[in-house]
Amino acid sequence: MTLEQTKQFIQGGEWVSIATELRPSITKSASGEIQPFYCSRVFRYSPNDRFECEVTNFADPNGKVPLVKIVIRGHNVWQGEHPLASGAFKVDYVADEAYEVTPLHPGFADAVNRFPTSDLNRWEVGVTQDVKEKGFPAFGLTEGEIYVDYDLIYIYNDLFFNGSKNVDGRAFDKPENRPTNLQVPLIRK
Repeated sequence: MTLEQTKQFIQGGEWVSIATELRPSITKSASGEIQPFYCSRVFRYSPNDRFECEVTNFADPNGKVPLVKIVIRGHNVWQGEHPLASGAFKVDYVADEAYEVTPLHPGFADAVNRFPTSDLNRWEVGVTQDVKEKGFPAFGLTEGEIYVDYDLIYIYNDLFFNGSKNVDGRAFDKPENRPTNLQVPLIRK
């Protein structure tokens, strides 16, 4: 697919996880071991290179105990072909509209309440706060900065692929951390 064909193909509907996904977390144990991050994803793409991504993080590999829901909205900036495969494209997800966090479990709310923040309310289960451009150490967000996820998009046999998270847990927060492998695919709902 060309870039324009890819943009047209991903618009409309929802792209959803087939099952609970396993990723390496940016959080490490006290002994430095990478922790598992269980999640499900939903992506929505609109004209004018707009996107919405909803990630639900779970405490368990079967996705039975939800911890937090994260909704990121913003714009895609396409950066050309990705060398991974013919038809793969570098894309930057710029969270310039919203970065909403909703605790779904008391343990998550308690954990993030331990991080000092100057411009956020106390975290409560079911209460959404927008952390866009706010300092939120639990997610590695810096005050005054718009978060950008440097990723990739690849379509194969009607399956939607983003990049696989780095095995050492590094976020896609810099162009040099852009993925070089494919994540579990999403399907159109």
